[in-house]
Amino acid sequence: MTRHSRRSFLWLSGFAGAGALLSADAARTRGAPSPAPSPQTAAAFAPLRRRWREVTAGSGFDAAAEPYRTRLAALGATAAGHRDTMEPTGASLWPDLPFPSFVATPARLRAMARAYVLPGTGLTGDAGLAAAVAAGVDHYRRRVYAAGADPAGNWWHWQIGVPRALLDAAILIGPHLTDRRSEALREAVDHFVPESRLDDYSGTSTGANRVDLCTVTLLRAVLGSDPRKASAAVSALSPVFRYVSEGDGFYRDGSFIQHTTVPYQGAYGASLLAGLATLSAVLRGSPWEITDPSRQVVLDSVERSFAPFIHDGFCMDLVRGRAVGREPYGDHRKGREIASSILLLGETASAAERARWRAVVKGWALRDASVPMLAAAERGDLGFHARLAAILDDDSVPAAGEPAGHRLLPMSARAVHRRPGWCAGLSMASDRIGHYEHGNGENLRGWHTGSGMLYWWAEGHGDQYSDSFWSTVDPYRLPGTTVSTRRLADGAGRGWGDTCPPARWAGGATDGVYATVGQHLYGFESTMEAFKSWVFLDDAVVCLGAGITGEDGVPVETVVDNRRTGARLTVGGGAGAGSGTGAGTGTGAGWAHLEGHGGYVLLGGGPLRTLREKRAAGGRAAGSAAATREYVTLWLDHGVDPRSAGYLYLLLPGATRAETAARAAAPGWAGVLANTSRLQAVRIPSLGITAANFWNDGTAGDLAASAPCAVLVRERGDGTATLSVSDPRRDLDELTVTWNRPVSGVLRGHRLLTRVTTGERLVLAFGRLADRGGASHTVTVRLSPPV
Repeated sequence: MTRHSRRSFLWLSGFAGAGALLSADAARTRGAPSPAPSPQTAAAFAPLRRRWREVTAGSGFDAAAEPYRTRLAALGATAAGHRDTMEPTGASLWPDLPFPSFVATPARLRAMARAYVLPGTGLTGDAGLAAAVAAGVDHYRRRVYAAGADPAGNWWHWQIGVPRALLDAAILIGPHLTDRRSEALREAVDHFVPESRLDDYSGTSTGANRVDLCTVTLLRAVLGSDPRKASAAVSALSPVFRYVSEGDGFYRDGSFIQHTTVPYQGAYGASLLAGLATLSAVLRGSPWEITDPSRQVVLDSVERSFAPFIHDGFCMDLVRGRAVGREPYGDHRKGREIASSILLLGETASAAERARWRAVVKGWALRDASVPMLAAAERGDLGFHARLAAILDDDSVPAAGEPAGHRLLPMSARAVHRRPGWCAGLSMASDRIGHYEHGNGENLRGWHTGSGMLYWWAEGHGDQYSDSFWSTVDPYRLPGTTVSTRRLADGAGRGWGDTCPPARWAGGATDGVYATVGQHLYGFESTMEAFKSWVFLDDAVVCLGAGITGEDGVPVETVVDNRRTGARLTVGGGAGAGSGTGAGTGTGAGWAHLEGHGGYVLLGGGPLRTLREKRAAGGRAAGSAAATREYVTLWLDHGVDPRSAGYLYLLLPGATRAETAARAAAPGWAGVLANTSRLQAVRIPSLGITAANFWNDGTAGDLAASAPCAVLVRERGDGTATLSVSDPRRDLDELTVTWNRPVSGVLRGHRLLTRVTTGERLVLAFGRLADRGGASHTVTVRLSPPV
């Protein structure tokens, strides 16, 4: 007997006596029908029904106060319209929604059920409305979702989407769904979602899908007052609470993967977090409360996996998979959903976690000027609106700021860098992370998002990639990428993220403040190959490219940037061709500045090409059919079939024109130690930083490495220095890093160090790094005083 089962039946025995306990226990054998619940057992599920209603339909607000009064009245009017236009036929429940209508028809029934249970709708407790919901649920069950029907189309509708909505509506209307109709619905759910779906943690029963399947199973248990199924649903969540080293789930570095190869905090991950927050709140205090000690993995994910990718209230697109083009401002909507889940999950977290999370969400809400979070919540989840309004009005809850620092997630080939006033995000592809994901007709032109796309936001740029960016941007010129301009078909490559290149080197080293990140890039469906590095600093990103080759018979380009803006562009100290319309070339130009955005300093790679254009929505992106947006594009043309081409430039987010020109006039600010297909390294004297990506063993200035690795050295002004080292390829049994700098001792070592030599030079010998997931390992040393 599982822990949940034992606890459940001891609790129920207080209502039903020993006889009920024995009969329920005997029915636990897989395949045996659950006995009809006794009145006492049915009553025991009443708290779960109430909590489900409170958590999912909404609670915690005054229905007579605005904005709730208006929104509830609108819900009631909508529900009344659905009720009055319902015309059950063999082909539909509403004339405008022909079957199967997997999404819209169940959604209408659920909206009607919520109008029935929520106060202030004008239909609260209306028996006629509840009867209409019951009739509609049963009609849809008989005509579409019948046990034995052919589950044609997407499996998700049959096993998650439809049953969850129908069960939700059925639970909300309670006894208005007769025993006969309830039993028929439960039989249909059992047919399409048998408990065997929860036996193996594999295929489409992992991550967010597993949480959704458990939710459906729990709702099925609640509808039928079935303790055994409730226990099965909760027990089957346990695999979600474990760190993984491959496939779907949470990784120790904060990565979250779904569909095996897609970083997905902003879609599937958000659904998982919402599902677990809901289940935790509904089951709290019940016999089925989630008590798995590994649940802490999910609680930790709030700050390790989700918060790093929320910037000023929106969720960065580099972890949203194929969902990026579904709708304009979808990143802000997803940010609100994650914020809502965090506040709800906080109700079952520790007091310290709850306090931190409320501060973080309050900060997001106050900074999201593009789509104010509280106003947007008013149009959606009233329960979230009430929780958010409460913390915004609570002066005891501080508003947390953006956390300055660097987060590198090598297992998902993603990086996020934050400094005061700006933020950047980087997406790469590797042998474990696909170039892009397409599926269900979505994201058909996202081919190059894994080719080193560098997103960045300065102050006031919260809608840069939100406002119809994905439907209007040139998909061959995504910012930061190096690409072959070979034309590609919509949906090129295999679907669902199965677009991994062979390269293993994708990652880098960070000390938590600065970072050196690199990608051995194989072009998507092309012969192009390149080595790309980024060094993330206080006010700049140093961008390097080397070994750029190709044999596709077309030009290869590096896109310095592609901003959705009409801002003035200044090239090379004067208004060049790029400051007006059309195309231009800043021959000999050392810098460019985009007013209100930032600057660019070219240190090598040929003349900067520029283009200002208006682009209309293309492809098959949803919600943007009529959109037209203006873009300013800056790129470097490496020519047709280049051989070992390269580039070097600085990105200066938020810099003024004067600051950009000043940086261009200080060529010694960044010293290039190497920029080849064997090694890329720079030295920033003013920061005491040496950053090196060793594609092979080699030497860069005072640094040497015995094997491919990333090394970040930071000399501090207090006589100490840190060396951060990683194995991005995840295959080293040993590594030796040498720094030709006098060192008097090691202040803080690392458990993987096998040998340390100090004195005239520092030698660090590391043991097996291959099992560390590309993580950075930092050593702190004391420098010898100069002689």
